[in-house]
Amino acid sequence: MRSLGFGEDLIDTQELARFISSFAADGDLSAHKSRELVLQLLEHTPAPYSRAQFLPGHITCTGLVLHPAREAFVLVHHRRLDRWLLPGGHVEPDDAEIWDTARREVIEETGSVLVPDRHPLLVGIDVHGIPPGRREPYHLHHDLIFGFRAASAEVMPTEEVRRVVWCGLDEWDRYELPISIQLSARRMFSSVATS
Repeated sequence: MRSLGFGEDLIDTQELARFISSFAADGDLSAHKSRELVLQLLEHTPAPYSRAQFLPGHITCTGLVLHPAREAFVLVHHRRLDRWLLPGGHVEPDDAEIWDTARREVIEETGSVLVPDRHPLLVGIDVHGIPPGRREPYHLHHDLIFGFRAASAEVMPTEEVRRVVWCGLDEWDRYELPISIQLSARRMFSSVATS
């Protein structure tokens, strides 16, 4: 087991690598490539969860939150990046499981009340660049996207985000969503349709 980079040993990198290896990209070449990059990060870097590791980057987690009526998912307008994204962020020392990062970030950024789920579904993997800022150089986020279900339609903006909205499947162009979010949403909608 390797450290989070905070002096804590909470998330086992080998266990996470096994978990990520089981992700089925289903013909999504970008997610397949991202999965391989995350596996390489976990195998070859000393602190894959540390936000201070810029080369080759670090693990982040995002939450794709499905509306209670299963008709939309949550988006936030990120202040610094000035674009619509899924809520998410960096691993913290108290995150016992990797999906706890996504759950915590969703609640912090949107105020969502989530349906309890011990093992949320991994619905996407997306390695993407983050522009320089806040005394940080350009670096990569090795992002794991977890699916959650909202217990209530109530959401609210916070200090970190300008706005919070529910995005329907027919509104992707309106919010200029990247294909990684679109495909992750499709996986999430598909998983609840079959459950």
